[in-house]
Amino acid sequence: MHQIALLLDSKDVSAANGATFDRLDPITGNVASRAAAAQVADVRRAADAAAAAFPAWSATGPSARRSILLKAADLLQAKAPQFAELMAVETGATAGWAGFNVHLAAGMLREAAAMTTQISGEVIPSDKPGCIAMAVRQPAGVVLSMAPWNAPVILGVRALAMPLACGNTVVLKASEICPGTHRLIAECLRDAGLPPGVLNVITNAPEDAPDLIETLIAHPAVRRINFTGSTRVGRIIAQVAAKYLKPVLLELGGKAPLVVLDDADLDAAVAAAGFGAFMNQGQICMSTERIVVDESIADAFVQKLSVKAGSLIAGDPRKANTPLGSLIGLDAVNRIQALISDAVAKGAKVVAGGRSEGTLMPATVVDRVNSSMRIYDEESFGPVVGVVRVNGIDEAVRVANDTEYGLSAAVFGRDIARALDVAKRIESGICHVNGPTVHDEAQMPFGGTKASGYGRFGGKAGIAEFTELRWITIDTGPQHYPI
Repeated sequence: MHQIALLLDSKDVSAANGATFDRLDPITGNVASRAAAAQVADVRRAADAAAAAFPAWSATGPSARRSILLKAADLLQAKAPQFAELMAVETGATAGWAGFNVHLAAGMLREAAAMTTQISGEVIPSDKPGCIAMAVRQPAGVVLSMAPWNAPVILGVRALAMPLACGNTVVLKASEICPGTHRLIAECLRDAGLPPGVLNVITNAPEDAPDLIETLIAHPAVRRINFTGSTRVGRIIAQVAAKYLKPVLLELGGKAPLVVLDDADLDAAVAAAGFGAFMNQGQICMSTERIVVDESIADAFVQKLSVKAGSLIAGDPRKANTPLGSLIGLDAVNRIQALISDAVAKGAKVVAGGRSEGTLMPATVVDRVNSSMRIYDEESFGPVVGVVRVNGIDEAVRVANDTEYGLSAAVFGRDIARALDVAKRIESGICHVNGPTVHDEAQMPFGGTKASGYGRFGGKAGIAEFTELRWITIDTGPQHYPI
């Protein structure tokens, strides 16, 4: 069992009243982590520490910030075994998924380090004689960052790397499901030399989250908020942030379509669908949840996909080198099984997988899905994908867009011009031609539309989210006023 403390002003501390909460291993039910259950006084202390550290950190030169972030990236990679162990017991993730998390997260720290010298402004011509006008980007203040459990190292690092690079200080509210994994990220930054108070980490019991989050959002020093998680919770956070007029970056749920056109390379499409639908047991915001396939090639595609899915079995990540690990909990299993049962009752056919053993569920393909079924539009967030058969491009686009979500999408077709035209018609923040829906790079503008949220992480787009754009003028000569 891992013991997890709060990180306040670079010190490991218990909750104000000594309270703790337990995160259970989703496979065994044993206690994986026992973490401090922060109280209102603790989160105020975290925000106060970040506010006190802001003046010095925001004035720190880019080279110094870059050096710390680069060292943290190296330390993160060195702790890959610890991350793998924590992710296995807290979330049931495979070693492969943990390794990829660490690899990409280290890249995000290095990309953020590179951005420290790219926080630029411009001189804008002024109509006022003798006036120099500038647009200047400055650190915003304290950033409240909230990261989820499903890609805990990637999304935990993403929540704080660019804010720190821009000169902000951060309060990271760790996920209740992986408090140890998120806390370990902060240890890497502390060991890299991040000054006291620049990064503070709060862990909390699930039932305390609403009060603690509102306390942090309301804190006068908090100037920016970023949240990655469910659309349901994202809406609540957006409403609270609006009450206090605080900008918020939201990366929320998805129902990513993979459109397979009649001229697609089926083997390539199947490989991408298998990866996109089932990597990390389908528990990725970009996971392929719907395959929209042209009727003329649907039978051949489904047959190939069912073979691929049949090879993707699930197992305890600590005991076997299986492609899939555990779902996050039995609630997730029951929810997914209900979606499958509803689809079958309404005429769909399970052509691969379908049966779970505890929290272990194999890759599952449900063919002949239609809009009357819950699985058509409800996010499954599990190792199940629905196949919707369509007749022609216009119907494919309509079905791809027939969702409240709009995060990621993919289109497969040999005629690149035609496939690109389809991609442009799909309502999503991200779309890949002849590539999987699951694709992330540290320097890319990452985010969605519709109920998948707003704002962008990554590269220069992230700089815009975590800085204040100010207009500053200098008058260089005598001024004349009408009164």
